[in-house]
Amino acid sequence: MKNFTSTTDVMGHPQGLLYLFFAELWERFSFYGMRALLVLYMTKHLLYSDRMAFGVYAAYMSLVYVTPMIGGVLADRILGFRKAIILGGVLMALGHFFLTFEYDVFFYGSLALIIVGNGFFKPNISSLVGSLYESGDSRRDSGFTIFYMGINIGGAVAPLLCAWLAEHYGWHVGFVLAGIGMLIGLIVFRGGLVRNVFDDRGKVPNVSRYNEKFLGIANGNWVVITAFLSVPIFAAIVYFYEFEHYLVWLVSACLLVFIMSVLQKIDKPARKKLLVAVYFTVLYTLFSAIFEQAGSSLTLFADRNVNLIAMNAAQTNSINSGFIILLAIPFSVLWTYLHRLKMNPNSVVKFGLGLFFLGLGFVIFGMSARAVNEWAQTPMSYLLIGYLVLTMGELFLSPIGLSKITELSPVKYTAFIMGVWFSANFFGHYFAGKIAELTTVATGDLGVFSKGVLGSLTELITGMSVSETLASAENLQQLYSYVSVYACFGVLAMSIGVLVIVSFRFVKKAMGAVH
Repeated sequence: MKNFTSTTDVMGHPQGLLYLFFAELWERFSFYGMRALLVLYMTKHLLYSDRMAFGVYAAYMSLVYVTPMIGGVLADRILGFRKAIILGGVLMALGHFFLTFEYDVFFYGSLALIIVGNGFFKPNISSLVGSLYESGDSRRDSGFTIFYMGINIGGAVAPLLCAWLAEHYGWHVGFVLAGIGMLIGLIVFRGGLVRNVFDDRGKVPNVSRYNEKFLGIANGNWVVITAFLSVPIFAAIVYFYEFEHYLVWLVSACLLVFIMSVLQKIDKPARKKLLVAVYFTVLYTLFSAIFEQAGSSLTLFADRNVNLIAMNAAQTNSINSGFIILLAIPFSVLWTYLHRLKMNPNSVVKFGLGLFFLGLGFVIFGMSARAVNEWAQTPMSYLLIGYLVLTMGELFLSPIGLSKITELSPVKYTAFIMGVWFSANFFGHYFAGKIAELTTVATGDLGVFSKGVLGSLTELITGMSVSETLASAENLQQLYSYVSVYACFGVLAMSIGVLVIVSFRFVKKAMGAVH
């Protein structure tokens, strides 16, 4: 067999990018395929209450964003990118396949396997992409854009296929397809290793450290053993999701101590920039808490109160990724064009616009109640338009934030500050679970958003009055529980977005030369 090296370009990029593109595509296929089914599986098959399903889902998704910090460090010091990616892929594949066993120990164990596996796979395949390009290579941004497209292609296609199989042949067939997707990703990555498309990149960084023994076992093997031993711990955290707030407090305290420590070690200009990075992270946490209703409460809203056409509720999870595929390149071209005209908005303004459009998307979800039919179902057009608008918000904020964090971070602490940025996903998913729980109200109780000023705001946006809703059927009360939450949090996000835009000059001053 002929060996190819990464010096052989494909469409102007190292050949290794092609393998990593498809490996990540299939890994995301497995992740988003399973995610699309999870809340519906818990509420419809396992018969969990909405509150319990939201709690388990929030704990699972928040932990998914904690383990990459650990997996990245272990790869840098001991395993190397290659071994970490393979270990993570194997763990995730096992997690998807174990979901086919209908016992609590397998269900929570499966979620934990995916949590741990994602920690090894996700950060290190991205790092391997970066290693394909030398410092200063002008192709780097384009390469990551191509790689990002693979993520969203997997995220768009997986819910459609996995949900179709789950609907026609059973939940477990959908989970099996997700597991097969992960195996295909591993096979593709393995193919790249066999063909030597990565050269020496991603190998064990320090062979002597890897082989150094403790209690007669090499450090490299200890990482694998510890990964499997940690599975019951993460399964217990998900199972006892009611106590996750203790983990949130612990992570918050650790981050605060580390940030305070860094602030004392850097000069005043760098300190101002770091505080702006923290400010952006707080805004991203708020964005994530509202945005991540997708996959949880929005999936149940689509299942129960949207007149779906040509797709089922689980398949609606593909809408966001589909819009990203359509809009990512136009947005990229837009920033370049505006930069040429010297009209490119400051990144603070983009953050504000991101929050504003996110809120507007949820207000549109709330407004859908104005067109409700006799079965308490709203038109699917509102769901599509709402997703389109909030996806625009995502493109204003998420990629811009990732870029600015690298510029605002002190060079010596870039990796740590990047970890702080990604911690917003951990906090965001935790609070997203709390927001989703607000949609679970008992019959005859429309919740906090039906009272006082919030009740008036809800009626203004949704057209649903409290008195008429309470006198209506249960399905209309259920609709109110969703649209009231979406409308009020939508207005909150829009309001904060406007405040961010109005006060951008104060933040811009602290950013120095960073745009």
